[in-house]
Amino acid sequence: MNSSKNPISDKIDSLWVNVHLATMTNTGPYGMIENGALAVCGEKIAWVGKRNSLPADLKSKATKIYEGDGGWVTPGLVDCHTHLVYAGSRAREFELRLQGATYEEIARQGGGIRSTVTATREADEESLLNQSGSRLVALMQEGVTTVEIKSGYGLDLETEMRMLRVARRLGERYPVTVVPTFLGAHALPPEYEGKSDQYVDFVCHEVMPQVAAQKLAVAVDVFFERIGFTPEQTERVFKAAKKMGLAVKLHAEQLSDLRGAALAAHYGALSADHLEHVSEEGVKAMADSGTVAVLLPGAFYFLRETKVPPIDLLRRYEVPMALATDCNPGSSPAVSLLLMLNMACTLFRLTPEEALAGVTRNGARALGLQNTIGTLEPGKDADFVIWGIPEPAELAYRIGSNAPMHVVRKGQLIRTRET
Repeated sequence: MNSSKNPISDKIDSLWVNVHLATMTNTGPYGMIENGALAVCGEKIAWVGKRNSLPADLKSKATKIYEGDGGWVTPGLVDCHTHLVYAGSRAREFELRLQGATYEEIARQGGGIRSTVTATREADEESLLNQSGSRLVALMQEGVTTVEIKSGYGLDLETEMRMLRVARRLGERYPVTVVPTFLGAHALPPEYEGKSDQYVDFVCHEVMPQVAAQKLAVAVDVFFERIGFTPEQTERVFKAAKKMGLAVKLHAEQLSDLRGAALAAHYGALSADHLEHVSEEGVKAMADSGTVAVLLPGAFYFLRETKVPPIDLLRRYEVPMALATDCNPGSSPAVSLLLMLNMACTLFRLTPEEALAGVTRNGARALGLQNTIGTLEPGKDADFVIWGIPEPAELAYRIGSNAPMHVVRKGQLIRTRET
């Protein structure tokens, strides 16, 4: 990175020195700058580069200088696919799966998503806020500064709106950026049994307009599987979302290849997520449209799947690969994004650099936020994490022992290891 191109403000609020930088730009492995420095003005990064290239007067402009103790700085982590707001537990279903029941069998018997729908409908807003807040805090403790949160456990107007209000309140209560997604087409609620087309009408014409009017979501998602919604129904949801100015994304090819990735790409989806069964045709379509592949190793592990996403195909077509926890009660009750780095490397054979890109640069792109977060560059939000590690690969290598030394969000130091 050429530090001479960094814009320098007349006032620098903070300057971080004695750090190494994994900028995650496309400038060599990890976008690495050893023996670097980083300056912040307001909520934005003002300067990034080699410490010995610091302009002579930069230190004098800094209101506060932080000593990084030789740690590594990465962009703030992005968890780009979660179902974090819900009530209840599905530990019993976990036991059933261990006894041989499949995810589809449990769903067809009224379990799965529907059991969480019942518990979530019964929970009031404060209860949902408190339960979900504890999960969010766990993510934040590992350096997550941006998190996507889906609805989809209400499947009625009242509860879907409540879930999205809770997501918004979480972003107001905690120093984290919450990106809300409306997932009304997650499953068929019991009151619409055998009436899936009518339910899609309800989602498109009754719930989505209110979600859009109240600005409770920025995107719309659909669960596209044999036990989910058909291509025609998915297209109806996508068309309605586009008319209302909402981005689209898709749960695709988790259990089978129904050409969901190609459908998502056709509608310019931000991402297609899961993708264990995606075909080369689907991968090519994603490459052509710029749709991000969101890989979810937590669900793959928890459901004991054996079909690995076609990583080599995604590489060959240069499809950006993001990673996320898929935090949810039924198939990935995970609140550790760092664990997903290790799982992606061990289960999917990503490199540690690809895994870190998946929760920074590509995670941001999966949310349409690549212009503001995901890399350490001047002009982007000052969201970054300082880690006490000897090299960036440690973040994927170690399991459960990489608590950050410091976390900065929008220029404010929000967490240190001592506190």
